[in-house]
Amino acid sequence: SRIVGKKKKSKIAIEEAEPQSITSIQTKARKRILTGINELDGSLGGGIIPGMVVLIGGEPGIGKSTLMLQLADKLANKKQKILYISGEESTQQIKLRCDRLGCTSEELYLLCTTQIEACLQAIAKFEPQLIVVDSIQSIFTENLDSPAGSISQLREITSLLVRLAKKTGIPTFLIGHVTKQGAVAGPKIIEHMVDTVLYFEGESQNQFKILRATKNRFGSTNEIGIFEMQSKGLVEVADPSRIFINKTDNRIGTAVGATIEGSRVFLVEVQGLISPANYGTSQRVTLGFDRRKLALLLAVIEKNLSLNLRNNDVFLNLAGGIKVVEPALDLAAVAAVISSFNDQPLPADMIFIGEVGLNGEIRPVSQIQMRIKEAVRLGYKKIVISDKVSLQRSNLIKIKHIGQLMAKINN
Repeated sequence: SRIVGKKKKSKIAIEEAEPQSITSIQTKARKRILTGINELDGSLGGGIIPGMVVLIGGEPGIGKSTLMLQLADKLANKKQKILYISGEESTQQIKLRCDRLGCTSEELYLLCTTQIEACLQAIAKFEPQLIVVDSIQSIFTENLDSPAGSISQLREITSLLVRLAKKTGIPTFLIGHVTKQGAVAGPKIIEHMVDTVLYFEGESQNQFKILRATKNRFGSTNEIGIFEMQSKGLVEVADPSRIFINKTDNRIGTAVGATIEGSRVFLVEVQGLISPANYGTSQRVTLGFDRRKLALLLAVIEKNLSLNLRNNDVFLNLAGGIKVVEPALDLAAVAAVISSFNDQPLPADMIFIGEVGLNGEIRPVSQIQMRIKEAVRLGYKKIVISDKVSLQRSNLIKIKHIGQLMAKINN
């Protein structure tokens, strides 16, 4: 018979830890580092916190590396040592891109390697004030047999970099690839490990890009940054309302609404198109607008206005590549659909602000005064809102139900 000896238990070094009363803990105000890119600072909650780890994701070619190089150059120009680690490109390739972007600061240093041990050694020797890793999926450790980009590698690499950032106070930006569904490739635990998660939104062919925070331990997730991709890199868009709307005389199927992201109000153009379903089953296609919300609004229109949309394809698009989920665009979406169905243009100086209920009633939305102020600033003279709003102004058109919509438009 086989004799099996007892396994020796490995000794585990236990870290000394003692509970503290919350009243005895002294806190220090963390001074944020301004990047010089206002749209990025806003998405981060007001700037960079020492030791924070930021994961930035987006589709290939959307501008992640471009933004990080511009960030690195901005801070390097302030005499801060920046280390840009690349596991995907050579130093010559990155230098060519830097020349195109005008990133020529002497304090910007490049390190091209895919081994985390080499990265940690260089960081300890170089002592940078900010680190960029491009990309987290390309870095691996020799301690694991799995290939770079695997779940175990991603978890280990992220853990090492997070611990380093917390120990040294060096802010670290990790660029991540995304899946077909738009989420950062790899286990969800990576997003839980970092402090902030930013996503670049927008079609790769669209010149406008939106940077949205989905997680932020040091600030709000409601703020967004808007950029325009130009030949010399990403340029901030200071007045987003002007890029998302296009005033024209012929406005069949086009309505303007007002949305709020964080503390900013901007106007959005909602484009609707109704056409006969020539291929059997009718389609419901949306870009930037929730598809289930559209289905709900179409049911409300059919029920309350007796419009037969079942045998028609319905397309709804938010111009500029923006994605909006708040209900304040309901009324604009309904107006665009009705306008396209009736082939009736909407006035160019009219804007629609309101939520639509299941019974077709128009409900007020939050911060209506801010929305109205932005509409007036951009020259809109007719503002369609809920009759439950208490404001009294000559340019307000108040309606109770979507059944009153077209009658008010024609007046």
